[in-house]
Amino acid sequence: MSLNTTTSWGRYPSATPHNVVDLAWPSDAGVTPSNSPMLVYGLGRSYGDVCLNDGGTVFRTDRCDRMIAFDRSSGLLRAESGLSIADLLGLVVPHGWFVPVTPGTKHVTLGGAVANDVHGKNHHRVGTFGCHVTAFELIRSDGTRNLCSRTENRELFSATIGGLGLTGLITWVEIQLMPISSRTIHEESIKVSSLAEVVRVTEESDKDWDYTVSWIDVLATGPRMGKGLVLRGRFQREADSTLSTHVAKPLLNVPIEAPSWLLSRPTIKVFNTLWYLKQIRRRQQRSIDLEKFFYPLDAVGRWNLLYGKRGMLQYQCVVPFNGGVEVLRDILTVMQGGGVSSFLAVVKKFGDMRSPGILSFPRPGLTLTLDMPNTGRRLFDALDVCDDLVVQAGGRVYAAKDARIKGRVFRAMYPEINGFLPYIDPSFSSSFWRRIQSDTQGLM
Repeated sequence: MSLNTTTSWGRYPSATPHNVVDLAWPSDAGVTPSNSPMLVYGLGRSYGDVCLNDGGTVFRTDRCDRMIAFDRSSGLLRAESGLSIADLLGLVVPHGWFVPVTPGTKHVTLGGAVANDVHGKNHHRVGTFGCHVTAFELIRSDGTRNLCSRTENRELFSATIGGLGLTGLITWVEIQLMPISSRTIHEESIKVSSLAEVVRVTEESDKDWDYTVSWIDVLATGPRMGKGLVLRGRFQREADSTLSTHVAKPLLNVPIEAPSWLLSRPTIKVFNTLWYLKQIRRRQQRSIDLEKFFYPLDAVGRWNLLYGKRGMLQYQCVVPFNGGVEVLRDILTVMQGGGVSSFLAVVKKFGDMRSPGILSFPRPGLTLTLDMPNTGRRLFDALDVCDDLVVQAGGRVYAAKDARIKGRVFRAMYPEINGFLPYIDPSFSSSFWRRIQSDTQGLM
């Protein structure tokens, strides 16, 4: 990536900042009042334009990745905001600690995890990443360095968690890790024949399993709509020698952009069929390394290039439990009717643990995530209809995954936005924020 161009993981849209500041130390940031909007950019793993700042100033923090303090007995860790979860795990797993919440990739920074209040496969047990943040430091454009916690600068603490990077520059983050005795995950995969069965098995898993996620076939129709595999797992409780196991690098790197037909509807249909049929028995168990369980896509470097020159869109929504299955069926029906296919479709359950973040995405309900090739207007139109279904159900979409929602729709999904506005740093903005404030839609 050129220093004068930034992109998100979805590679749509791209942005050309007026200025890119590659920070070696957080204190190097010239965070002062400016006519040019400022934004922090970590590793660019957000899917849409929440990490982009077209025409503005971008502070790159991926070199600000130093450990500051780590109490091996309590698991309390403080590190610079540019430290990735991947590097963090390399430091703490050998000592018997793991992040309490992790997204589906380990290549995200601590600052990005806070700004997007990421969630994982265990939200029903432990909530979001922000639930485990104990403190951080925030530099504002007025020159102040603010220690933020649940007891100090509480309002800024809540606004910054899930605050999309708009409240200032996070210099360091302190989190409470969770203890583990092994890298081994006991996984059970259950083959199910419908979306209703996906939800039923997921709910049944809450009692005995710490992590649950489901892959579904978005092209299945009729009574078998939403058929798929429910994966549930938990760490091995018994101590063993795996904590110090060396983590292998990606098995494969995608070297160039793939042709547009590679992830088209016909090839996705073949993949979905084979993926569902590969498990012959209804129930299958195995013990696997945590890398394979939490980060299967990280085994392929630059896999986003598989979506070709136009990139991809990811759509993630959450809808309340009451009527949630019907809403998800309606969304899948809309996508099928629009000729839209998803290579990766995931269903999870969000529990009722409330995040401290004002604009945090998760709320109790069912969440659906779709990865789709950017096919242009037909896809955008279908997603507009899905937005309406989500709003009518009282749900919302995830800003970190969005590249095209209309501003009025996003504001309707997040009535808390008015309580967030007073804490935005007046010198910070993003392509996403300007888009939803101006009520324009993403361009194709």
